[in-house]
Amino acid sequence: MRAIRGRDTGPEMVVRRLTHGMGYRYRLHDRRLPGKPDMAFASRRRVIFVHGCFWHMHDCPRGGRIPGSRQEYWGPKLRRNRERDAEHAGRLAEMGWRILVIWECETKEREALARRIRAFLDP
Repeated sequence: MRAIRGRDTGPEMVVRRLTHGMGYRYRLHDRRLPGKPDMAFASRRRVIFVHGCFWHMHDCPRGGRIPGSRQEYWGPKLRRNRERDAEHAGRLAEMGWRILVIWECETKEREALARRIRAFLDP
């Protein structure tokens, strides 16, 4: 697990390049915000989280399963990731920030992703 990175992941880099190419500027992993969002757009009060399907238990085929071995370890670990995501989202909402979660599996369709990002960031 040491090789698993928390930032600059493949899906995150796809979203960052796409967003930057559309002309948006952002701050990376802003420590002042709950959950250190992957991208923060301070002037718009919006944040984007890019979640890995497995690590955040997305309901797609890749994320909708717990490994068969060591379930006593993996089950609580993955559930706690989801709980922590909800806590951070609640705190950000209380602070007046809007949140977009982009799942790893959604980064495959670039045009649809670009439309979704533009709709989220444009007033």
